[in-house]
Amino acid sequence: MRTSLAMLLAALGALVIASPPAALAQAGAAAAPEPDPIATLVARLDLERYKATIKGLTQFGDRRQGTDRNRAAVNWIATQLTSFGCSNVERLKYDYQPPPPRTPGGGAPGGGPARDTSRASGGGRYRGIRARTGVNNDSLRQPDSRLRALDAQPSTPGEREEVYCTKIGAAHPEEMYIVGGHMDGIGWGEAANDDGSGTALVMELARVFSGPDVRTERSIRFVLWNNEETGLNGSRAYVAQRQGLQGKEDPPGSGKYPEPTWLGMIQHDMMLFDHGMPRSDGTLAPEQRREADVNIEFQSSSKYAPQPASVGSHMTNTDSAPFQDIVPAISLRENERGSQIGAGWDPNWHQPTDVYTTYHDKDFRLGLNAAQTTLAAVAGLVGATLTKN
Repeated sequence: MRTSLAMLLAALGALVIASPPAALAQAGAAAAPEPDPIATLVARLDLERYKATIKGLTQFGDRRQGTDRNRAAVNWIATQLTSFGCSNVERLKYDYQPPPPRTPGGGAPGGGPARDTSRASGGGRYRGIRARTGVNNDSLRQPDSRLRALDAQPSTPGEREEVYCTKIGAAHPEEMYIVGGHMDGIGWGEAANDDGSGTALVMELARVFSGPDVRTERSIRFVLWNNEETGLNGSRAYVAQRQGLQGKEDPPGSGKYPEPTWLGMIQHDMMLFDHGMPRSDGTLAPEQRREADVNIEFQSSSKYAPQPASVGSHMTNTDSAPFQDIVPAISLRENERGSQIGAGWDPNWHQPTDVYTTYHDKDFRLGLNAAQTTLAAVAGLVGATLTKN
């Protein structure tokens, strides 16, 4: 079964709704006397659990790649996934050697290429007020001395690890969907939103799908990428190492597929902050805008882009990019990457203010709604059902 990008878009786009659990429960009740398994699974997501997972990630500061705090966070994620009962918790290892800066004094923190974040990018013409964006490199802009000390260790080159686990399909273990988020961050904060919010989302989906009564026809792999901030190096390493292994039974005749064939890839990167366009003075509204929703993006130049396109086409600088010409790939975000985030719609992006206490329940609920959206869509795509004890 090869899934088109249009099918992924349809599955996700149809579920971008204000209160997914209630809406799905009503739909399920109208369709059949038995409880809708998808509505039941969505209801197992919980706002306080989602917040607690983000909070747990922020104990490691910004989790910058190539540091002890990053390695401690990788270990913590693996422990959490194991406690959820997610099968085959594994690590992908790769070596990261930062390239030389492209400009004098340039280069992203942690040794990656510098990014031009002073203007909107990724396609589309932006109309409206723009606020300046960039990566904070000044430790003294972090007023919390404890966090400043936690984030102080610089990145060093060498071996990297990233964690993944798999819900094995009962009927088609040889096919899978990939659900991802990146666990590293920069900016002298806690990387609570970029991308603690996406990492926590993926971990919570792993928890729900790993329930002992959950059966899926096809497999789902939950991956927490490393080195996203240096140029998507963790997801690129995964593609380089695992693409050629797809669908191969190992050992032959065992019914085991270490790398099932990829059917689709769904990335989550910054899920919490949608307060609208910058005002004329460059500031943003303190409250989430009423029309806040989940943005679903793909790259219109990818081989799998549907024609005509039905949602945003500005996917860029996130871990779905290495997959976009190999398999249908989608990115979920709080705002459009190019025309909105790149124009200053999130003032906490790569800043010391990207800490847990910056966000409020309305912000966290936006991330939870994204989790509900992805869970419901993936559950339908993999044929999720509930077994009776």
